Amino acid sequence: MKGILRYPRFTLSVFIIVAGILLLTRCVHKEEKNGQQATKGKFNEFAGSESCAGCHKNITDKHIRTAHYLTSRKASREYIRGSFEAGRNSFSFSDSVKVVMEQRDSEYYQVEYLKGQERRAKQFDIVIGSATKGQTFLYWMNNRLFQMPITFFTPADQWSNSPGYPEKPIFNRPITSRCLECHSTFFQKTSAEGVEPEQFDHRQIVYGVDCEKCHGPAAQHVAYQQEHPAETKAKFIINPATLSRQQNLDLCALCHGGRLTRLKPSFGFTPGDKLSDYFLSDTIGRNLADIDVHGNQLGLLTGSKCYQMSQMTCNTCHNTHENEKGKLAVFSQRCMACHGAAHDSGNGVAARPCKMTATIGPSITQNCIGCHMPKQPSRAIAVLLQGVYTPTVAQLRTHLIKIYPDETKEFISQMKNTPGSGRK
Repeated sequence: MKGILRYPRFTLSVFIIVAGILLLTRCVHKEEKNGQQATKGKFNEFAGSESCAGCHKNITDKHIRTAHYLTSRKASREYIRGSFEAGRNSFSFSDSVKVVMEQRDSEYYQVEYLKGQERRAKQFDIVIGSATKGQTFLYWMNNRLFQMPITFFTPADQWSNSPGYPEKPIFNRPITSRCLECHSTFFQKTSAEGVEPEQFDHRQIVYGVDCEKCHGPAAQHVAYQQEHPAETKAKFIINPATLSRQQNLDLCALCHGGRLTRLKPSFGFTPGDKLSDYFLSDTIGRNLADIDVHGNQLGLLTGSKCYQMSQMTCNTCHNTHENEKGKLAVFSQRCMACHGAAHDSGNGVAARPCKMTATIGPSITQNCIGCHMPKQPSRAIAVLLQGVYTPTVAQLRTHLIKIYPDETKEFISQMKNTPGSGRK
C-alpha cells in the first residue's frame, strides 16, 4: 500500500523497547528531580549554632549541654556512651551469636560473631540520644541510614538489644526522615518523596535539636546582623516568645505530641506554622490511660487541670536553653509560682495552694514533682539486658499532672526521716 512505511518486526520491537526505556528514564529523572526540589537549598538557609555563639555566647554555652542539643551527633568516642573494654563490650543473643563493640584504629564498630567467626561489621556513624535514658546508633550504607542492633541503656550502664531486636542482630532497619526530624535540626533528603529507603546527603546535616530548630533557619539573620552591627532589633529570625500559645505548643508537639501522620515532607515545618497543616494527629479523643509516658508529653499535659485552667505552655516549666535534668527544686519553684498561695491562673480562676503544705512543711517547696509527676514505666521503651530474661522498661516522668496518692504517701514517709525536713 502506497504511503505507508513498513518495518521488519524485529526493528519495530527494538524501537518500542528503546522508546519505553527513554520514557521511563525521563519519568524517573523527573521524579528524582521533584524529590530533590522538595528540600532544595534549605541547608544553605542554616547558619549553625557556632554562628549563634558570636552574639549569644552565654546561651549557646549552656544549650550545648542540653539533651536537645545532644540528641544526635556525628559518632565519636566523645559522644558514644558504653564501654569498649573487653568483658563489658558485648551483647550475646545466644550461645553462638553475639555482637561486640570494637575500636579499630580510630573508628568504632558493632561486629557480629557467629560461633566465634566474624560475620559482619558496621561502623558507628551517628549517635542518636543524649544518654539521659539511652542511645541508639546509625550507620551509612551509601546514602541510606540504618539502625544498629545494639543500643546503650543508661539506667543499667550496659549495652542492650535495640528495641525490636529480641532474638537476633538485624542490620537492615531503615531510618526515615520522620525519625531524623525529631532528633536533628536538618537532614537534606535526596530521594523522591515516597521512595524508600530514603536517601540523604552526608554533607548537608545540622545535628541535634539546635538553636535553629526553635528559632528557624538563621543564615539570613546572621548575615544581616553582621552587616548591621548597630541594629538592636533582630531581623529574619523567630522569637518563640512572640508566638501564640498554640504556636508554641505546636512547636513542641512536632516531637512531643505522639504519633503523627505526615501530610507533607519532613523538615518542612517551621516555628510559627500550624502543625495540623503538616500532620494528622491520632491522639484526639484518646483515653489518657492509653498515652505512653514516652513520646507524647503534650497529650498527657493537656489532660492536666494545670493546663486546662491556665495559659501554660511547655516553656512555662522548661527552660530549653539550659540542662535542668534532675533539678527538682527548680521545677518545683515553678509549680509554687502558681500554687504557693492563692493565685490567678490567667483565666480568672484561683490556683489553690497544695493541701499538703501543713503536713510536709518547708520541704514541700523542693519537690512538687515527686508527688504530682512521678516516674512511670514506658510501654514503648523495653530492652533486654545481658542475663536478664524479661524486658527492662525505662522509667520516665509523666506529664499528666495530678494527685497520685501512693506516691504522695511514699514521699511523706521519706520526708519524715529526712534531716532538716521540719517533720518527724
